[in-house]
This record gives sequence, C-alpha cells and structure tokens, in this order.
Amino acid sequence: MRIFIPLYFAVVTLSAENWPGWRGPNGDGISNEKIVPKKWSNTKNIAWKKPIQGKGHSSPIVWGDRVFVTTSLTDQNERRLLCLDRLTGKILWNNLVVKSLPESIHRLNSRASGTPATDGRQIYVTFMRAEGKKVIAPNVGSDRMITPGKIIVAAYNFNGKLKWKSNVGDFVSAHGFNSCPLLFEDLVIINGDHDGDAYLVALDRNTGKERWRTIRENKTRSYVTPIIREIKGRTQMLLSGSLSVASYDPRTGSRHWIVDGPTEQFVASVVYNGEYVFVTGGYPERHILAIKPDGTGNVTDTHIAWRTTRGAAYVPSPIIVGRYLLVVADSGVASCFEAMSGERLWQERLPGGHSPSPVSANGLVYFISDSGITSIVRPGKTFNVVGENDLKERVSASAAISQGQIFIRSHQHLYCIGKVK
Repeated sequence: MRIFIPLYFAVVTLSAENWPGWRGPNGDGISNEKIVPKKWSNTKNIAWKKPIQGKGHSSPIVWGDRVFVTTSLTDQNERRLLCLDRLTGKILWNNLVVKSLPESIHRLNSRASGTPATDGRQIYVTFMRAEGKKVIAPNVGSDRMITPGKIIVAAYNFNGKLKWKSNVGDFVSAHGFNSCPLLFEDLVIINGDHDGDAYLVALDRNTGKERWRTIRENKTRSYVTPIIREIKGRTQMLLSGSLSVASYDPRTGSRHWIVDGPTEQFVASVVYNGEYVFVTGGYPERHILAIKPDGTGNVTDTHIAWRTTRGAAYVPSPIIVGRYLLVVADSGVASCFEAMSGERLWQERLPGGHSPSPVSANGLVYFISDSGITSIVRPGKTFNVVGENDLKERVSASAAISQGQIFIRSHQHLYCIGKVK
C-alpha cells in the first residue's frame, strides 16, 4: 500500500520520531518507535510531571526537545498556548492566543480541546472566540441559549512569536468547539463543521490567507480531524461528520466521494489500512463501517464493505495494527476485528469509561481510560492485556509518543513517562 507522509513529518532517527499533531505523524495513533514504556505509576518511571494551569482536553504534541499544549484560563477569559522543555518540563513560554468570554460547552468538552500542530518551524493552534448575542441552540432536544462565535487560527514560531492570526468563519454549537489543524504541503486545513453554515477551509501556512473553502451542506456539528492518504492515484482527505463520510482533494477542496450518514454527529477520526477506510461513530446511532475508497460521487449503496452497530465508539478514534482493527466504546468495552472481513475476534471490558483515543507502538495498543488507567493490549485472536498502569488522575486527552517517552495530559498535570534521552 502507498500512504502519503508529508515531508515535514520527518522522523528524528530511525527509532525516534516527532509527534507533530493530533494522533501523531500520520494522524492514526501509530508510532514507529520500538522502545516505549510499559510500566509506570504517578510516581514511578516519571521523567517529570508539570502542573498545567487552567483546563484543556487537547493532546500534547512533541517536536525535538519542545512540547506544546493548549489550555483555557476560563476565569480570566484566556485561551493559551504553552511550550515546555521536553527534557525538564520547564515552561519556556506561555502565550495568550484568544481573549474571550467562555463559550457554551458540553459537560465533557473543554474550551481548549483542539490539539495544535507543528511542522518544526511554526505551531498552529485553533480556538473559538465567543462573540455576539446568545442564540437559541440549533439541533438539540430542548431549547436553550448558547454563545456563537468565530474560529480563530494562529501561527507562532518556536520562540513564541506570533506570525499570523486569522478569523476563518462562524461557529455555533451547543457542545462547544474542537478543531485540530491539519497540515498538508503549504496549507493549514480546518474542519468547520457546526450547526450553521459549515465549511472546510484551507489557509496558506506562511500568511494565514484563505486558499480554498468548501461548503458542508448538512450544517451539523462534528469534531473530526481528517487524515490524508494517497489512494488509487488520488490524494484523499478523509473524514466523517455532518451526516456523512467523505473524501476531498486537500489541494482544492473538491469532493471525490461521499457516503450518506450513517448517523448524524461524529467525533472519532477515521483510519485506513491500505484497502478500507474505517469509521466509528456517532450520535444518535452508533456504527462501525468499512468503506472502499475508490469511488466517485455518492457511493452509499456500492462501497460499504462491512458494517456493525455493536461496540461502536462515539469519542475515541479506532486504531489499526497489522490485520486488526481495534475500537473502544465510550463505555470502556473494547473490540478487536479482523479488519478485512469485519469478524469480531473478541469483545471485553476495560477499566472505566474511555474518551482518549488509543495509540500504538511496537505492536501494542495503549488504551487510556477517563480515570487515568492505561491498559496495554496485544492485538490478536484472543484478549491479551500485557500491562496496566494507573496515574490516579482524570484524563480526557489522548497520549503522544516521542523519543522513547509517552506524554499524557491529565486534568492536573502533563506527564512525561520514561527516561529522558
């Protein structure tokens, strides 16, 4: 199979790599590193832990000896981007990105949920800036007033200097905001799915100027970060959300194909194994789909390879390891499938509920629960837990893996797990 890997996602060495954005180098949760910690607690095998002021569910990203994470100081109306030293955990700079009244959010969301992205030269970050009078929330079961606003995208260099800041458009959702920047060639691509005139938009990475904009006709909130792959001679940007699963050309925003539904709202990113695109979502119905990505136009009736509704996840993204597709439902029930056939090999309960998306290294999958317990599972025909580690702190963010270390952001701290290299 041929998978598109942007040049700016270059690895540090053959065995150590950067983690430059949501779900790592390829946006699928997979690390190529071989030596990754398997045992820790909140006091053992911890290189450092740093209190992070404020609240945020965004995941950390890592480039070389720099770690970046966002936070919301809601009482001060501040949304901030932090840079930490990977070796010591020292905060090197802490920049105000957006000054805004707090937007309306779901109780499981935060006001700093978008994971930033970096190309090793600049860091790109998104927040919602609340503005205007409150409006009646669209697309909810009962009437309530919520705060509309704008999506703000900003770029900083590694010294913390602001390079540009752009207002890319409206955003309104009763559940709040979360959009992770996606970097492709010289573009920064933003998913603006919301309960209004929704859109995908691409900005020039050097200037922040708009390069293309595509309307999302279903006007329904979703929080999916796309992935980009080279498939069947086409560069495809793949995402679920807004009552559909779709593929776009990331250079122009034109659509290759679309699958209607199978449900309304999505949070989990899709994954690809070289043959099928795998989707799990969402609300109000839960589905897991395998889609053949070689079509054109509406392929709802022709390109779904297999489907199940049992064990689907709404928030946690799925992961592919070899021949296996693994999914953990928000309830903590995990499933392992034969990816090509859809055969479920096992279904077992992990500790607690799950919001973080799993990551994988050296053939193992790391599932982090909301209560901070990481279950390390070896994919296969039988359920095999090879380790369990408890930070004893709440976790809503997904982990990052870089240079032999795991970075986990709890509700109180940012942890660097493993030896400092």
